[in-house]
Amino acid sequence: MLREDRRLQMLERIMGEHSYQKSALLEILHAAHELYGYFDKSLLVHIAERLNLPPSQVYGVASFYHLFRFRKPGEHVISACMGTACYVKGVEEIVAAIEREFNVKRGGSTSDGRLSLFITRCIGACAMAPNITIDNEVIGKATKEVVLERIRKILGG
Repeated sequence: MLREDRRLQMLERIMGEHSYQKSALLEILHAAHELYGYFDKSLLVHIAERLNLPPSQVYGVASFYHLFRFRKPGEHVISACMGTACYVKGVEEIVAAIEREFNVKRGGSTSDGRLSLFITRCIGACAMAPNITIDNEVIGKATKEVVLERIRKILGG
């Protein structure tokens, strides 16, 4: 069971505003993700129970969307856009450099939990490709050097 905390109370209020309707599942998932930052099994099961839906259906909807995370992110979150424009403009080289320098794999976090590296499909800033997001700040026309330096700076190194 989820810990009784303020986030859960807020989620209950949001589900109540939607009258616990199954049709509000996606909106409720967005709200829950905003509150918690990721989905763990207990949170998805709780939502399923409250909306009277099978957990498999809730997981199926949540896993369809690439913006939802299923692991607790690190203290700092790096997202690399792998849309066509960013890919063509060399974002893969930047991601590989981040993985090497900070010993983190895409979709994962560093062992100390300070940094997570995620891949997103498209952030809608194709004219600025390649795009890397660091703690929700977009770096357009990113270069390996600029991105690595920015990450070193936020990690205090």
